[in-house]
Amino acid sequence: MNIRAPAKINLYLRVLGRRKDGYHSIDTIILPVSLFDEIKLTQRRAVRNPELHVTCDHRLVPEGRKNLAYRAASLLMKEKQIDRAVHIHIRKKIPVGAGLGGGSSDAAAVLVGLNRLFRLGYTRKDLETIAADLGADVPFFIRGAPARARGIGERLTRIGGFPKIWLIILYPEIAVSTAWAYKNVRTKLTKPIVNTSITSPLKSCASLRKLLVNDLELVTVSRYPRIGSLKEQLIEHGAEAALMSGSGSAVFGLFNSRRKALEAYHRLRKGERSQTFLVHVLN
Repeated sequence: MNIRAPAKINLYLRVLGRRKDGYHSIDTIILPVSLFDEIKLTQRRAVRNPELHVTCDHRLVPEGRKNLAYRAASLLMKEKQIDRAVHIHIRKKIPVGAGLGGGSSDAAAVLVGLNRLFRLGYTRKDLETIAADLGADVPFFIRGAPARARGIGERLTRIGGFPKIWLIILYPEIAVSTAWAYKNVRTKLTKPIVNTSITSPLKSCASLRKLLVNDLELVTVSRYPRIGSLKEQLIEHGAEAALMSGSGSAVFGLFNSRRKALEAYHRLRKGERSQTFLVHVLN
């Protein structure tokens, strides 16, 4: 079975404080975008003991037990006592350490894929509950639709009717540790808050631009100034607005038409020391 795992961007990200369990409470709007890892699931009946193997074609991604996709598969296989050997191969296209959710998306894709492959009968809600034990972004990727996430990311409210906005993502080939970014962020007592029910229309770049904020950006840019330079490049090439995604290091620019995004993409991809992706928001 082959399954695609999409990347995400954080249109809005507030860090509200550190919890007693070590996680941070957040309020974020997450959008899936058309940049995908490719996951291949193969299975055969185990001769003796069920075996699980995870491999990846990217040198920075751990294989085996250290991979989040392994943990995801292991949870389902143990709970359902699956007596088959399973091999999971990840073909990476989402940059590593970019704040684009690649590892979390891969884990969610494995949960969804194994549920289908072995006809386990889990509902999406069931899978989201399992995913919450794997990481903050993993529950979002079970459905992979625009959503607002609160708590540590497990409280999801879907945002319907989201427009097909075009974006350019720039990745400076700097891998940023999410744990490091959250450890160094300074939370404030008061925060501007998005409309609680997100009832305001999100139909254009102009309306989306008003939401763009990321509490982790100052932390990451202060250590990696080049991220700020990439934001400036996106604006100079016609983006309506630009922001760092998640804990970085990738940044994205919003464009109000595919034509403008495509023109900027051809110019920006000629730049040195950064990967350039032309994507759109998925619904």
